[in-house]
Amino acid sequence: MGEWLTGRLWLVWLLVGGFAAAAYPLLPQNSHLANLAYEAVGLGAVIMVLLGVRRNRPARRAIWYWFAAGLGIWSLGDVTYGVYAHRTGTAPIPSLADVFYLGAYLPLAVGMWLLLRAQGRDRAGVIDACITASGGGLLLWVFAMRPIADAGNVSFIHRTFSLAYPFADVVLLVLLARLLTGRAARTTSYWLFVAGLVLMFATDVSYSVLSTYAEVPPGILEIGWLSSYVALGGAALHRSMGALSEPVDALETTLSVARLAVLAISSLIAPVLLLGQGLAGVHHMDWLAIGVVAVALFLLVVVRMAGLVRKVQSQSEQLAELAMRDDLTGLPNRRLLEELIRDELDCGGHPQVAFIDLDDFKRINDGLGHAVGDQLLAAVGRRLTGVLRPGDVAARLGGDEFAVLMPDTSRTAADALVSELAAALEQPVYAGEHHLLVQAGIGVADAAGTRDPFELLRRADVAMYAAKESQSRQERFRAEFDQRASEHARLGAQLREALDQGQFQLVYQPIVALPRGEIAGVEALIRWHHPELGFMSPADFIPVAERNGQIVELGAWILLEACSQAATWMATLGNAAPGKVSVNVSARQLAEPDFAEVVAAVLAATGLPADRLAIEVTETAVFGGGRAIEALDAVHRLGVRIALDDFGTGHSSLGLLQTCPVDILKVDKSFVDNVTMAGRHAVIATALINVSDGLNLDAIAEGVETAEQARELYRLGYRYAQGYHFGRPVPSPQFVLESAAA
Repeated sequence: MGEWLTGRLWLVWLLVGGFAAAAYPLLPQNSHLANLAYEAVGLGAVIMVLLGVRRNRPARRAIWYWFAAGLGIWSLGDVTYGVYAHRTGTAPIPSLADVFYLGAYLPLAVGMWLLLRAQGRDRAGVIDACITASGGGLLLWVFAMRPIADAGNVSFIHRTFSLAYPFADVVLLVLLARLLTGRAARTTSYWLFVAGLVLMFATDVSYSVLSTYAEVPPGILEIGWLSSYVALGGAALHRSMGALSEPVDALETTLSVARLAVLAISSLIAPVLLLGQGLAGVHHMDWLAIGVVAVALFLLVVVRMAGLVRKVQSQSEQLAELAMRDDLTGLPNRRLLEELIRDELDCGGHPQVAFIDLDDFKRINDGLGHAVGDQLLAAVGRRLTGVLRPGDVAARLGGDEFAVLMPDTSRTAADALVSELAAALEQPVYAGEHHLLVQAGIGVADAAGTRDPFELLRRADVAMYAAKESQSRQERFRAEFDQRASEHARLGAQLREALDQGQFQLVYQPIVALPRGEIAGVEALIRWHHPELGFMSPADFIPVAERNGQIVELGAWILLEACSQAATWMATLGNAAPGKVSVNVSARQLAEPDFAEVVAAVLAATGLPADRLAIEVTETAVFGGGRAIEALDAVHRLGVRIALDDFGTGHSSLGLLQTCPVDILKVDKSFVDNVTMAGRHAVIATALINVSDGLNLDAIAEGVETAEQARELYRLGYRYAQGYHFGRPVPSPQFVLESAAA
């Protein structure tokens, strides 16, 4: 019981103190009992603050000691006021009680200032607080301070002390507004602390206004002051009080709807008061006060908007910078390099470009791990940058490919610099604990006869392949390279253009449920309609993309496009939408360290549920294990299903079922072609469906071309199939079956 009470002492204090505050008006006014109860709550609040500091041990105790001092001085004012009230029936103005009351504002203000400083710099929050306080201060001047200042029936000392209270409240309002607009953690202690200050401010203002225009009702306003004592004591007792004075993120304050509404109302106070006084026919309008505050509010709003504009511009520049930079090396990426080349060409310059591709990087990546590979790429980026002249630009194009732009450079100077680059790369590179020797093929080209940045990069790319084929390590582009370069080199350059110009298209082939042939899912397949060569088979360009690393970007585009289409079908077709979309993933994609993050980002961006996506990989892609299996494990944990494509044709198909997170087996077409023939032809297909059933995997028979094959597969136990018999790949979501299995 004692431990429970200790942990909830703040709640007990709130209940007891709240009851005392609510019951105070019921006590005989100016009696010993009333004065004793009032003073007990005030002194109790001081004790609770000190007890909270001792129990919770905040990092910045001085802040709370200042608050305790302020409450203690305020309580001394209460005791002094009680003595006056007991002797004379009321306290004179001014009196020693007023000295204590006004003196309490100083330690409270110091404590607030220390608290706000501990929470970090927030320029926008300070401006918002000034805007709010300016509007509130103007209201206090018009309705409380101005009548006191104009009162001619009181002494100068009386008027001075009477004005000091609302002036102190204005200071409290500024600090309170800053606290409310700040970025402090919204804990229980925070809200109790804010409640205490709001009650104190509201009660002070109410007293100033009521005492100016009418008789203050006895015992009513005391509820507010007593409640402020209770709330501040509870804030100190709660275990979250330490977080109130902890440093917080000092980012600029955001403009929420509520904050914007408060700022708008505060900004309108001055013109509304001016309009109201004019309509009411007030003879002595507060021109000066309203005018000064209106100008101050205007300037504050201008400064606030200027800060917002600068923030938006800064964020826009940062986003643009991030979009044009490689995350790993910090170098410009391909798009930024293309823009720089275009700018150079548009200005009439004569740029030279060197295209650099590292040798055996995949072996290093697979053998030593991606962490070492990443460190190697970063070190190569620094090595290249260290050789460049002022004005030259090194960029990472993707994978292990780099490029160097040499603006307005002669062939002789460019060739000399390329030789320096090659020599620099031949020096050992330290990647983590490894001492690595790397080499690279370098192709260099100029812009003679072209003003197209893509063409310049293509020439350098072709020259780089020529350098690798000739073992010369570096080559300058020559016209004959286009005639004798390998098809892979030419296709590699064209693939880049195809990606940039949107020449690729996805088609979808249905995966059906046997025996009726209902569509259970689709497989996304890529098609390339070359503007000059016409339709190109994936068998022609996918190996090229694998070799030069473009498969990573192409695969990411396929994944995003397929998931977007699947999400659209879900939204438009409902239950008629395909239940799953399968996307083929290459070994090169699995080797990327962020493959799982890419899949997660695509699912989040498209809104497609993870269980509606299947990743298809060939056995050869995961045969080596290592990073590929780790990538599939990470994707599988997202809820994405994994399918082994062309199952049964790899090196160790059954062994993969023990190491790879498989959900689906796609039985290769070679085992389906002769499944209707008697004898041994159906044995493997039968064995594979038994393996699938035993491991609780879905088996999909590929390459089904006849109704007889479909019927026999169903008889053997297959429940899913795919092939031309059920539908050819088409871009439209309206899949029409040519026929159905009987």
